[in-house]
Amino acid sequence: MDRAYWLPYGAHMFASVTSVVLVGVEPVPLRVEVHAGGGSKTILQIVGLPDTAVREAKQRVTSALIASGLGPPRGYVVVNLSPADVPKAGSAYDLPIALGLLAAFRRITASTHSVVALGELALDGTIRSARGGLGAALIARDQAESTLLLPRHSVHEARLVPGVEPVGVASLAEAVAVLEGDHTPDPVEAPVSARIPPPDFSAIRGQKDVRRGLEIAAAGGHHVLMSGSPGAGKTLMASCLPGILPELEGEEALETALAWAAGGRQRPDPARPPFRAPHHSATMAALIGGGSGIPVPGEVTMAHNGVLFLDELGEFPPTILDALRQPLESGAVTVARKGASVRFPARFQLIAATNPCPCGFYEDRLVGCECTPAIKARYRRRFSGPLLDRIDLRLGVDRVDVEDLDGPPGEPSASMSARVLAARKRQADRGSLNASLGRDELAGLPSASEVSGILRTKSAGARLSARGWLRILRVARTIADLDENDVVVADHVEEALSLRERPDE
Repeated sequence: MDRAYWLPYGAHMFASVTSVVLVGVEPVPLRVEVHAGGGSKTILQIVGLPDTAVREAKQRVTSALIASGLGPPRGYVVVNLSPADVPKAGSAYDLPIALGLLAAFRRITASTHSVVALGELALDGTIRSARGGLGAALIARDQAESTLLLPRHSVHEARLVPGVEPVGVASLAEAVAVLEGDHTPDPVEAPVSARIPPPDFSAIRGQKDVRRGLEIAAAGGHHVLMSGSPGAGKTLMASCLPGILPELEGEEALETALAWAAGGRQRPDPARPPFRAPHHSATMAALIGGGSGIPVPGEVTMAHNGVLFLDELGEFPPTILDALRQPLESGAVTVARKGASVRFPARFQLIAATNPCPCGFYEDRLVGCECTPAIKARYRRRFSGPLLDRIDLRLGVDRVDVEDLDGPPGEPSASMSARVLAARKRQADRGSLNASLGRDELAGLPSASEVSGILRTKSAGARLSARGWLRILRVARTIADLDENDVVVADHVEEALSLRERPDE
């Protein structure tokens, strides 16, 4: 067949190829439908709410077809991206559009109906990486006997989906040869990337109580607020926390990778819980999610199944801090824009660090505080009561003594991690992480008879809300797990209460 000439005048043909569009973090099958009609002029239209990058696929696809020796399309062509009421963005639909054109004009004999494809086309016909490889793999998994064609750089990401074997192609001509059965592409090797471990807790000198609090937080998934003088080690200890958290597996790893894919990012290490540390100048959209047009996830979603670290918490605008209240409680955030409402997962562990006052030296042993009572009160009002009520552990971080600074290394992360993993296993056997236990689930767990009495006695002095009461019980349950105790006893509740007291009280 001479590939220089396409469909004769007056003929009408149809073909379709499957791709993917992300609605929030959910991959939705997208049908690239191509209708080829007659005509002496070449007119190519793309419909279905395309953005500028999608509309410009006309030029990229035409040039790639010519460069690949497949000839330009001729006649009146309509490309419909279905579902048509979902906005489409980016250059990832170049490859499925090109394959749909070739199938509609009968330039290839293979059927494209069961093909799932994704990729940006260069003008010379080569295929560049594009967003959505993981979502395309999930679509291919749900469609029986599908052929998944992806850029070679996206194959490793797609292999996170079990039962899917993506085919990595480097050019449009290679993709056509694969579909026609004329070519078997070379296997794509996994990229070699050195795992950069997080800082080790052995670098921490002293701070025994804070280390204990962070171990409890890691074991149960609890939120933490650290307050102390500058240079006491708050930031370093927070950055050590991922080193004692369990690695992500199965659905958790897939969920996290999808959250990153929705933000246009590929996870460098899918097994490690994400650690996100946005600057205090971050906007509401950057932290929570949003933006103009199609909503994109923010840092709370990028930290899904991991840690969101907010350093210098007092420098964040109060409105942004209060926006954290919904995801802290529900594990998700809903971003509404005109004509679109998207729900992003945001089940993260909040670790926050702040100075006790603007100068940072309130109640410091060596440096006197220069802040007036009014300034300190105004500073504390930046943290609303409802936000603080959602934080399980409030740790005071004191200045490190000289003897500790010059002393031996602290306990390494490896031994702390072993205890955290053992506690997490006990929770997995019960079916839920302690931080997400509800009232009924807590009531069904074994506890000593004096526990409720202690809470009733001290709840008024501790100013516990109903939410605070539950959070105390959750933390006490975690402490019992670390002690390898099936029963929550008085000592566990006493420690949980002491860890909830404000550091400056």
